[in-house]
Amino acid sequence: MRPGPDTRRAVPGLIPGTGETGPTPRRPAGPSAVWDDRVVEVAALGLLVLGVALAEPVSRALAAARWPARDPVGALLVWQAVGLAGGLALVGAGAVYGLAPLGPDLTTALAALVARPAAVLTVGADHLLGLALGAGLASWLLAVMAATTTRTLRARRRHCDLLDVLATPWPAVPGAHVLDHAAPVAYCLPGRRARLVLSVGTLEALDPGQVVAVLAHERAHLRERHDLVVLPFVAWGATAPFVQGMVRAQVAVAALIEMRADDVAAAHTRPAELACALRTVGGAAPAAALGSFVTALDRRLARITAPPAPLPAPVWALVRLAAAALVALPPVALLVS
Repeated sequence: MRPGPDTRRAVPGLIPGTGETGPTPRRPAGPSAVWDDRVVEVAALGLLVLGVALAEPVSRALAAARWPARDPVGALLVWQAVGLAGGLALVGAGAVYGLAPLGPDLTTALAALVARPAAVLTVGADHLLGLALGAGLASWLLAVMAATTTRTLRARRRHCDLLDVLATPWPAVPGAHVLDHAAPVAYCLPGRRARLVLSVGTLEALDPGQVVAVLAHERAHLRERHDLVVLPFVAWGATAPFVQGMVRAQVAVAALIEMRADDVAAAHTRPAELACALRTVGGAAPAAALGSFVTALDRRLARITAPPAPLPAPVWALVRLAAAALVALPPVALLVS
């Protein structure tokens, strides 16, 4: 009896009539493979455009905006989102484009690279260049951040050592030191050895209520660690000083942390006393210090004496949601690209 046709479904990789498996056939390169590469490359281009936009036109516009004076905390959150998202987008663009030939998305491409590191040599010269640029930018950002942090900490440590010799602890105010200097000066040094510093000239020029206002301002800097807020933007501006948006970001954030400290001090003292105290101690603070009163002083004094109306509640919430969405955008784009 002649056997009928074999109706069993063919199994990929199974050699007919033997039951043995052979090599699994590869997916042929065709229009779909090219389309996948193009999708990933478009995602890389989108990340690049986002990073450049956040570094220049968005930063420039945000620095010139007036609404941050009505919500310094919300504006600081937006600035942090702009800096973090901009850095991730620029670095991620190079990684996504460089690894595009290794998989339809970044996760698959990274898995393929981990399984076979030599695969990176097969991506082509243009993709290797993109990967090198992304890695170089990431290294440069980290190096500038490390150098800025080291330089700042070293300057503060030296200044603390000088204060140990030149300043006298003030028993009436724990953590405060009085510097024997005729010029009215007030500032703080953040860190593990945090100091509040006032000069003899400050104590002579201000009445007790104004001294309390100055101390409240400086304590706000120390308590909310404004030094950690501004430090990344100092590094961000030093990374590419020829990009005006990145330089203006540093100046805008420095002004916002002063406004925030003004708000905290004004909530605990009389605004008139605070404004008078700031006008009196409007001299320059040392480079290692935080809380130089010369930062946009005239505008700050006007803001203290005539506070702007706070943002409406829906706008207040929208600012924070926008900051959160902006931070999440590059990681989501990296995961789905």
